[in-house]
Amino acid sequence: MSLTPKKANESRTVKSSHVLPPDTNNHGTLFGGKLMAHIDDVAAIAATRHARKNVVTASSDSVDFLHPIKEGYSVCLDAFVSWSHRTSMEIVVRVISENLLTGERQLCALSFLTFVAVDEDGSPTPVPAVIPETDEEKRLFDGAPKRAERRRKRREESKQLAQRFGTQKPWEC
Repeated sequence: MSLTPKKANESRTVKSSHVLPPDTNNHGTLFGGKLMAHIDDVAAIAATRHARKNVVTASSDSVDFLHPIKEGYSVCLDAFVSWSHRTSMEIVVRVISENLLTGERQLCALSFLTFVAVDEDGSPTPVPAVIPETDEEKRLFDGAPKRAERRRKRREESKQLAQRFGTQKPWEC
């Protein structure tokens, strides 16, 4: 498998879906968890396209829900690998809703996820570098090391909390 650097656009993945009644909550808007599943799916496809290997979700930095997505609208997710490290990739996902009757579009969510490429045994394996071309890709690429450092620190904090919480009561499962 070649580790020749790849253009960010080579991983671009676009997914559209109609927001139907079973996808919505009591407010008539798309369930946040449903949107998160769409985000993880489109990000996984982008990461796999870049690595041409199996991938696993390592983290989701955040999903910032900026505007609700109403029943009857379409939701379009646009994702690409914005940066890669040795075995990991940062994927940015932009979520846009569209009122299909008026054509009005709105940026509704933005998310950054990290995926790791894995071999047949599930061990991390190297991925190609990213070549940013557009101004947007270059800005995201340039900011990625700082975001990666924040992720590393957050992961360490999560590990420390997990050690303190453990599996003992008072939580019931």
